[in-house]
Amino acid sequence: MAEAKARELHRIERPLSPHLQIYSPLINMVMSIIHRITGAALYFGTVLLTWWLLAAAAGPEHFATASRFFGSLIGQTVLFGYTWALIHHALGGIRHLIWDTGRGFDLRSVDIMCWGTIIGSVTLTVALWAGIIALRGGL
Repeated sequence: MAEAKARELHRIERPLSPHLQIYSPLINMVMSIIHRITGAALYFGTVLLTWWLLAAAAGPEHFATASRFFGSLIGQTVLFGYTWALIHHALGGIRHLIWDTGRGFDLRSVDIMCWGTIIGSVTLTVALWAGIIALRGGL
């Protein structure tokens, strides 16, 4: 028992690894997290895309079921989110491609590219959906 207490007294206190309570979130940290989340969302969205394609191949009644889902408010919301995730993830990939060339590592460039990814993905998603709605003749 005395030996255990002696070992405990001589235990070396090691520093904690950095975590969110120490670092304030920077835009590039947030973008890294969002990039991972959109990657996972694309996986699940692709499962839904596969369902739609399989339903189209399976026949008119299966395709009608899938079309009803994707035509509903929930389905449209999922499609909008999938579109945003796809565009956002692609723009994030372009940002990383630029970094892979050794360019854009200064803080100003990092901030500009991160904010550009956010603004660009939202703008392109809204423009794409507005164009589709306009081509279809409205909601």
